[in-house]
Amino acid sequence: MHRSAPRLSRILACAAVPVMLVVAGCSSDSGDKKDSGSSSSSAAPSAKKSEASVEPAKFAALPADPCKSVSTKTVTSLVPKVKSKGGTPAYSSDTAYRAGCSWNGLDDNGVKGSQYRWLDVGFTRFDSDQALGSGAKRAQQDFAKQVAKAKATEGAKKVAEAPVSGIGEQATKITYDLTKTSEDFKYATVVARTGNVVVTLTYNGAGYAGAKSPSADDILKGAEKAAKEAVASVAAADTKSAEPSGSTKPSEKSTEKKTS
Repeated sequence: MHRSAPRLSRILACAAVPVMLVVAGCSSDSGDKKDSGSSSSSAAPSAKKSEASVEPAKFAALPADPCKSVSTKTVTSLVPKVKSKGGTPAYSSDTAYRAGCSWNGLDDNGVKGSQYRWLDVGFTRFDSDQALGSGAKRAQQDFAKQVAKAKATEGAKKVAEAPVSGIGEQATKITYDLTKTSEDFKYATVVARTGNVVVTLTYNGAGYAGAKSPSADDILKGAEKAAKEAVASVAAADTKSAEPSGSTKPSEKSTEKKTS
């Protein structure tokens, strides 16, 4: 009987306090622990996780002038007798997300034949979106699409695909032969991804009027060189866009003060 007294006193004490306090302080005697720790605070972390923002996009802009994404020196070495060293910009309804440029040239050697070359580069940028995912993830999806598109080129023969190192965060090269205008063309496409931007560069060439077609290795090397420059231009463009506008004005004003 004496042993039950403390227990009876504790039950009576619990009965005298509000219900919310009973749950916190007297649940040990009830034997039912299922409701303990089920407060709204325990649900808060999961709610926050579901509403967590996606990873911010790495690059906020594309190169302002895609025709400068490949150096003039590289263009002239890959496209002899190029029609326009400044290139021909691709049409885009929004250059903040899609941009491109192309160059072509015919080196006419008369009776010795002619050499034709064509170089094209395209950029696609993806923003991070709560519903669609991060910019990088969306770029990875587009990367796979561009590789598949190059491999599925109509009429392509001897199609080969392989990864490329040292160009962006991931890159793949696709090479193939293609006959058009009765000539045998050698093609090389390099698809690369850097952050949330996909760069697709294609280089091809053929010999006309009996001239020998370029070697597949030379076309591929040219494509990889140009692609590396194009990918580097994305980071350079982002650095420039991050610089505060009118950053030179303070120094100019300070110079004026000193001379006055």
